[in-house]
Amino acid sequence: MTAPAPSFAHLARLSDDTGLFEHARHAIVRREHGYCTDDVARGLVVVSREPEPSDELLRLAERYLAFLTHAQDIDGAFHNRLGHDRRWADEPGLGDWWGRALWGLGTAVARSPAPWVREEALMAFSRGATRRAKAPHTMAFAGLGAAEVLRRHPGHVAAASLLADAASTVGPAGSDPRWPWPRQELTYANAALAEVVIAASQLREGGPPLYDGLRMLTWLHQAQLRDGRLSVVPAGGWRRGAVRLHHDQQPIEVAAFADACATAATVTGDPGWDAGVRQAVGWFLGDNDLGTPMWDPATGGGYDGLTAHGPNLNQGAESTLALISTLQHARRWS
Repeated sequence: MTAPAPSFAHLARLSDDTGLFEHARHAIVRREHGYCTDDVARGLVVVSREPEPSDELLRLAERYLAFLTHAQDIDGAFHNRLGHDRRWADEPGLGDWWGRALWGLGTAVARSPAPWVREEALMAFSRGATRRAKAPHTMAFAGLGAAEVLRRHPGHVAAASLLADAASTVGPAGSDPRWPWPRQELTYANAALAEVVIAASQLREGGPPLYDGLRMLTWLHQAQLRDGRLSVVPAGGWRRGAVRLHHDQQPIEVAAFADACATAATVTGDPGWDAGVRQAVGWFLGDNDLGTPMWDPATGGGYDGLTAHGPNLNQGAESTLALISTLQHARRWS
């Protein structure tokens, strides 16, 4: 399988001098829905991951970073929703957007080639890393940011503490091999829970067993295979003992799975995990339940979901970022 290089054309189309618009109708921005910290943070993740970013991508990184630092309050929490009128529609909080903001900031700390970006991102990350959320997904996202910070600053005490606490919040793998997941339901971005446990296993002190994270991810991989193709848990989730539905599948689920498999391959040195990355890339290119591409090569945008009747052709920020981040992993075998 030959994967195309990730295109940032639609990401640029969705961005302005403030941030990254959340929604689009087909490929056209819907400004009335404004911006959200969730998506801006994911934008900072993908542009920071580029090994040789263009000047345009560096400008996007600066813009997204400025948005996040504007969203953060003095205590480390974040606003999430900003209207097109540049007014916040909510109070600062510790929802998923806080976790993803720390993920974006941590990725910039670890990977941006611009020292001024790394320094500002580290200040904002360090402020946010003093807080804790209760939700496992929120903590998993924050923990992934902490793992990134530790790549560049292995002695960063707050990052190590946050990563350990994130893995603890996710919890250990269950003892039942038929359902080793630490929760009784799969919801969204499921693989991020396994990924943060795998990442935390590398901590010098207080890390969980690597085997726990790998067992979770192995089971999730097997549960999401259908006739050899990736068929991810849909937006409605899947509760233990319930009938497994196959639509509406979301690109974010595929991207989280690709991230987790890439992390597992890096930590273990086992190239067998690249099979999961290939299946995730294949899902976007058409190797999915309906045999249909989940992106538009003309725009570079990702489609918003795989329904029972075909793709949702809207190309919002979340789906486009999921496409980009998954294609970035294809460099592993290029």
